[in-house]
Amino acid sequence: MRAWNFKVKSNPEAIGDKLESSLGSYDGLVFNMDSDKNNSVTFKVRKKILYAWYMLFLNYIIVKGKLSKTAIENETNVEIIFTLHFLMALIIFTYVLLFFGLLITIILGINNSLLMFVTGVILLAVGVLLWIEFQKRTDNKVQEYKTLISEILQF
Repeated sequence: MRAWNFKVKSNPEAIGDKLESSLGSYDGLVFNMDSDKNNSVTFKVRKKILYAWYMLFLNYIIVKGKLSKTAIENETNVEIIFTLHFLMALIIFTYVLLFFGLLITIILGINNSLLMFVTGVILLAVGVLLWIEFQKRTDNKVQEYKTLISEILQF
């Protein structure tokens, strides 16, 4: 979805420990960290799902990161990717399939009534408005995570 790369003056294990201590105790976040064979550390951050409707408002961004050493001593390359939660991607995919199914029905002339055209226009308008709102919320959530991580790492 979106990528963010930067360098920090420290080793990957120290940065991973700092992120784990800060984000592990942060309210509502789940932090998972693994160390690789080649001195790199991977982590994943997401918000907990307590109720089903939280998915629509709070928990659709997953932060996946990799901390790896660079050629310079005591410097770490941080690669962070912001992705959609699987269920949110499934909701979007279902909506797209519904719209294209309606569009194919209209184009093939299976049901050529005025009601189908009105339903298609309304579905398209709602989809465009939801997409605009979804993009705004996604940008805000990504910016919140960027601010949180940059405050923790202080780069």
